[in-house]
Amino acid sequence: MDFFEKTINTDVKFKGRILTMRVDTVELPDGTTSTREIIEHPGGVAVIAVDENGYVPMVTQFRKPYEKMVMELPAGKLDSGEEPINCGMRELEEETGLKANNFVSLGSVMPSPGYAKELIYIYLATDLYEGTVHLDEGEFLSVEKYHIDELVKMVMNNELQDAKTVIGILKAAEYLKKNPL
Repeated sequence: MDFFEKTINTDVKFKGRILTMRVDTVELPDGTTSTREIIEHPGGVAVIAVDENGYVPMVTQFRKPYEKMVMELPAGKLDSGEEPINCGMRELEEETGLKANNFVSLGSVMPSPGYAKELIYIYLATDLYEGTVHLDEGEFLSVEKYHIDELVKMVMNNELQDAKTVIGILKAAEYLKKNPL
């Protein structure tokens, strides 16, 4: 059975610099109508950079929606028309001061498909070298390195909760088992 929902009407409620909130009226597969509240977001990229000894730079920053500090992979929003790999390279250097000679795609994830139209691309970066940290205006974060094995344990102990970070760490750990540095 096809469960496609046909959009009948779209009402944009808010348009900001990062996201748009809209309410769609849809026709359901059985012919009835309903509404869907949708957040449009340009998407983003997260990078798990692993050095030759298995250490990963992690960023910690205050996340207002949760009112707490959150440890995450270096990540950022895609600019209009920007290729995901270029965003990943840019964000890795901006947030950690690192560059990489090798980038491997670990796929993409839909963090909240029930209400958000956002896709986050995840890359594994290796063969790291020094670049220059240059944070965005109003961006405040700290960087600490953790061994990938320690990060997997932190994920399994629910010490890391950011979805892109959890997925990136687990995908990278599995990839590195099959493709050691």
